[in-house]
Amino acid sequence: MSYRPQRMKFGAFIAPFHSDRLNPTLALESDLELVCHMDRLGFDEAWIGEHHSGAYECIASPEIMIAALAERTRHIRLATGVSSLAYHHPLILADRIAQLDHLTRGRLIFGVGPGQLIADSYMMGVDPAHLRRRMGESLEALVRLLHGETVSMQTDWFTLREARLQILPYQAPSVEMSVASAISPTGARAAGQHGIGMLSVAASSPEGFKALATSWEICEQKAREHGKTVSRDRWRVVTPVHIAETREQALRDLEYGLMDMFRYISKIGGDLFGEVKTFDQAVELWTSGGLGAFGVGLIGTPDDLVERIEQLLEQSGGFGSFLVLAHNAASPEATRKSYDLIARYVMPRFQHSNANRTASLDWAAANANRFMEAYVGGINAAIKLHADEQAASAPAPEPAN
Repeated sequence: MSYRPQRMKFGAFIAPFHSDRLNPTLALESDLELVCHMDRLGFDEAWIGEHHSGAYECIASPEIMIAALAERTRHIRLATGVSSLAYHHPLILADRIAQLDHLTRGRLIFGVGPGQLIADSYMMGVDPAHLRRRMGESLEALVRLLHGETVSMQTDWFTLREARLQILPYQAPSVEMSVASAISPTGARAAGQHGIGMLSVAASSPEGFKALATSWEICEQKAREHGKTVSRDRWRVVTPVHIAETREQALRDLEYGLMDMFRYISKIGGDLFGEVKTFDQAVELWTSGGLGAFGVGLIGTPDDLVERIEQLLEQSGGFGSFLVLAHNAASPEATRKSYDLIARYVMPRFQHSNANRTASLDWAAANANRFMEAYVGGINAAIKLHADEQAASAPAPEPAN
């Protein structure tokens, strides 16, 4: 039996994926509008990515987007999804995160990773082979700094000399943190070592799905080794999703931009994915597992998504949050409708929102005849009482002459 949270959290992982033909100002605005829409629908989290090349994943600073969103939203938690640790000096990044945690009044989640796009690391002169090592070194410093420690460290790419934060995060004892995990065990090991959350960004890919079976075991093992504790409630899995009232409608919705998304994937993937020439080819490839870390896409209905989440729960042993990989393969209107359907019909299934409502209806149905008998009896008694009163107050008939 897999772990089932009392209330599973739902959110979106927004890289984002915007066509290079779209006005960049409006592209960024559409991301802000989507998160505001999610806030109104009751979603729990929105994760904002960091990328510096490739044109489509066009957010360079998740912190700036989160600051803007903090002013536009009321409840939803906002996360860096993720900050690429290999590209930042840990003291400067820790300072920015602590400040942002205050500006969001503790709604911030600090998501971290090594850096995803190889073109980013090339432009900065960072050897991709060292990205995960750099992440580990930076994460060690960040966890300590954000807990208020004074840190001295020397690596081949940063130096800390009696470094400490001027202000600590709004959250105590520190800002909530989560580390990205794809297919390799690096993320699971880091999450356990530092006692922080884990973010499985490739959960629906064939290899990522397979890794779900052992990821938590690795995380718990490293936590024990380092005297830390971890919770499945802070394990998040990511899957690309688009749903509509029918599967046919969901497919029609993706005619808007699925091919454009594949144009981007084929360009950054080189020969890995090959050329996709038709919409049907794109659908087949996306739903059969041919996109690596982008994951297997779900195109269907709310019931289809419920089934997919159940599969992920069974494979992983249980997690606390489900995140939709935002993809912009459907129009903004169809995308908002997809999130609306998730909020209306999928989230209640895993948050037990209607448990008492269902029980109440079942109880009312089981007792309907008994209640109706008393109800009708009451009506008949009221009618008889009125008739008796009318008869008693009626004047006596005139005597006959």
